[in-house]
Amino acid sequence: MAVFWTQAWQMFEVEVANLEAIRSIGLVQAPWPIKVINLPGGGAAFVMEHLKMRSLSSQASKPGDQVADLHLYNQKLRDKLREEANTVGQRDEGTEPKHVTKFGFHMVMCCSFIPQVNEWQDDWSTFFTWHRLQVLDLIEKDCAEQEARELWSQLQVKILDLFCGLEIVPTLLHSDLWLGNVAEDDLGPIIYDLASFCGHSEFEVAIALMFGGFPRSFFTAYHRMIPKAPGFDKQQLLYQLFNLNHWNHFGKAYRSPSLSTMSKLLK
Repeated sequence: MAVFWTQAWQMFEVEVANLEAIRSIGLVQAPWPIKVINLPGGGAAFVMEHLKMRSLSSQASKPGDQVADLHLYNQKLRDKLREEANTVGQRDEGTEPKHVTKFGFHMVMCCSFIPQVNEWQDDWSTFFTWHRLQVLDLIEKDCAEQEARELWSQLQVKILDLFCGLEIVPTLLHSDLWLGNVAEDDLGPIIYDLASFCGHSEFEVAIALMFGGFPRSFFTAYHRMIPKAPGFDKQQLLYQLFNLNHWNHFGKAYRSPSLSTMSKLLK
C-alpha cells in the first residue's frame, strides 16, 4: 500500500503498532506488518504479509466470538494476576503479559487528516470526552456552529452519568470494525485497517452497528460472551457521535444526525 500524503509515514507507523498489538494477543488473525518505506517522490509505502483473503461469508459469525475473546483478554489477565498474587511462589515478571490499567495508546493516530490523541487516562469518560469528541472544537472553529456548541455545553457535563456504577476495564479495540475491514481465509476471519487503542468494549459494538454489514449472528455470538451492560442503549447513542468526525471530513450531510444524537442524549 502506498500513500503520498505528508503524514503517510506516521499513519503507517501507527498501523504497524496496531497490528503488532493485536497479533501479540493471538486471538484474532491479522496481517504481519513487514516494513514502512519512504518513497522517492514523497509519501510512504507499507509492506505487510500477503494473505489470500476473500469477503466474509461462511465464517460470518465467528468474528463475534473472536472479538469478544479479544475484549475479555485484559480482564481475564487482571483476574489471573490477582489470583497469582495470592499464591505462594514467585512469578517471572519478564514472561508475563502486561495488564493494562488505563485508557489510550502509546501513539497518536490519524482519522484521515485529523489527529486522534491517545494520551493515557485513568477513566474512560475522560478519555472519550477529551480525545474522541474533541473534533467538536474543529467544527465550531470552521463552521461557527452555534447549535452544536450549545448542545455540547449541556451534554459534556452529563457524560459521566452515562457510566455511573459501571466497571469499565480497558480492552484493546480494533475501533474501526465494520465489514469493509474484516475478511476471511481458509484459517478463519482476518481483521485489518486498524485504529487500535485501549477503550470500552461497547464502543467497538457501536462502530460495528453504525457502519453496518455484519449479520445478526455476529452480535448474537458477541453478546453471548459479553452481555449488554446497564445503560447500553444510551452509551451506544453517545458513541454514535463518531459521526462528528464525518461531519468535519465530509461536510454538513452529517450535521443533522449529529445534532439529533446530542438532542436525544439530553432527554
